[in-house]
Amino acid sequence: MSNKHYSFIKGVEDYFDKAAAATNLPEGLLAQIKACNAIYKMQFPVKIGKEYQVIEAYRVQHSQHRLPTKGGIRYAPNVNQDEVMALASLMSFKCAIVDVPFGGAKGGVKINPRDYTVGQLQKITRRYAAELVKKNFIGPGLDVPAPDYGTGSREMAWILDTYLAFGKGEIDAVGCVTGKPVKLNGIRGRTEATGRGVFYALKEAMSIKEDMKALGLEPGTEGKTMVIQGMGNVGSYTGTISQDEGGFKIIGVAEYEGSIHNEKGIDVHALLKHRKKTGSILDFPGAKNLKTREAALELKCDVLVPAALEHQIHGGNAKNIKAKIIAEAANGPVTPDAEAILLKKGIVVIPDMYINAGGVTVSYFEWLKNLSHMRFGRMEKRFDQQTYENIVGLVEKTTGQKVGAKERAMITRGADEIDLVRSGLQETMITAYHGIREILKKNKKVDDLRSAAFVNSIEKIASDYISLGIFP
Repeated sequence: MSNKHYSFIKGVEDYFDKAAAATNLPEGLLAQIKACNAIYKMQFPVKIGKEYQVIEAYRVQHSQHRLPTKGGIRYAPNVNQDEVMALASLMSFKCAIVDVPFGGAKGGVKINPRDYTVGQLQKITRRYAAELVKKNFIGPGLDVPAPDYGTGSREMAWILDTYLAFGKGEIDAVGCVTGKPVKLNGIRGRTEATGRGVFYALKEAMSIKEDMKALGLEPGTEGKTMVIQGMGNVGSYTGTISQDEGGFKIIGVAEYEGSIHNEKGIDVHALLKHRKKTGSILDFPGAKNLKTREAALELKCDVLVPAALEHQIHGGNAKNIKAKIIAEAANGPVTPDAEAILLKKGIVVIPDMYINAGGVTVSYFEWLKNLSHMRFGRMEKRFDQQTYENIVGLVEKTTGQKVGAKERAMITRGADEIDLVRSGLQETMITAYHGIREILKKNKKVDDLRSAAFVNSIEKIASDYISLGIFP
C-alpha cells in the first residue's frame, strides 16, 4: 500500500482495535476512549500583503478524561482534520503511557511557513490563538498547546501574549501554553526534550540483554549504527545526543533534499553546520549522496530513526528495511500494513506513542513550573550543595586525604533546572518502557511493543473513567 493514500486516523484506530481485543474492558468504555471528544475546524481571514487569505485551521481535543488537554500545533500545507484527529488521539495514549495527567489534543494550521514573512506568521498565529480563546479551546486548566512540526518557541510566545491580552489577571495564565522561550516562563531542556527522550528510551531498551540477544546484538549503545530520517528539531537532537552520550555511529541521514551515507560515521554537529551553510545535507565531506531521499531508510543498520512525518515506512518499502530496531521519533511513520511486514522480519518497532513522549513530559514539567511560579532547583540547590560539601569535608577529615578541586566540584554541585529536567525525563522514559515491556511479557494476546503500549494506555484511561463514575 502506498503511503500517499493511507488514512492516518484509520491507522491509529486499527492499532487501537488490535490492542482493545487484548483487554477485558466493555465495548462502550472502549468506544468512549477511542472517540474524539471535540473537533473545532475554523477558517479565518488574514491580510497578507495587499490581499486577504482565508486560513484553514483545527484544534481537536481527543479525550477530556483528564484536564487540561495537551498537544502541539503544527504548521504544514497538508494539515487536515484526519491528521489532527489522529495526532490528538496519539497524545491521549502518549500522556497515559508516561503518566502525565493530561488528556490528548492537537492543533494544525494549513500553511507552509516558508511562504510567509515573520510578520505574516505572527498575524496568522495571533488570529489562530484568538479563535481558540473565543471558543474556550485554550487555557491552563482547559487546553495547553505546544510546538510541533513547523512551530517553535517564537509561535508559543505569540500565543501567550494573545492569551494574556484577552485575560483579566488570571494568576496561572502563563501556563496556557508550553514550549515558550525560557525568558517567558519556559523551561530549560524543552527544545531538546523529544530527541533526548528518544535517546533515553533507546538506551534503556538496548540495555536488556535478553531482548538484544534475540536481535543478534550485544547490550548497550556504544558502537551501534544508526540512520536518521529528518534533521529538524527531533532528528538533530536525537543524532547529537545519541552520538555524544551513547556512542552511536550515525551512518546515514535523510532530509527533504536527499540522503547521504558514510559507513565510517557522520558527525551530526558538522553536518548541521554544513546544512546551515549550504542549505543542504548533500555533498557533505566524506559521505556519499544516495539516489533518493528515501534510500537512507533502506540502509543496513542497528537502529533506524524516522524523525520526519507520518507514513514514511509503508507497504511499498517495508520489505526493503534492513534495520534491527525502528525508533519512531516522528508521529505515525510506520503504517499498520508495513508494521505487519516488519514484525514478520523480526524487526522491533518502538512505537511513537512511547518513544517520542519526551516533549510532552518536559511540557508537563514546564506547566508545573508555571503553576508553582518558581523555577526548579531554586529552593534546594544551595542546601544540597552545602550538604555535599559537609560530607566531603567529613570524608577528608576521617581519611586524612584531600579531594581534588575538579572532583570536589563534581561531587558537591547542586542540581540546576536542566539537571532536574533531564533526570525527570530519564526516569519517566525508563519507568514507562518497563511498564510496556511487562505487558508484552505477561499478556498472551499481545505480541508487539505497540500493542503493549496501547493496552497500557487504554487500561490507564479506562481506570480514570471508572474512577470518575462515568462507567461503573
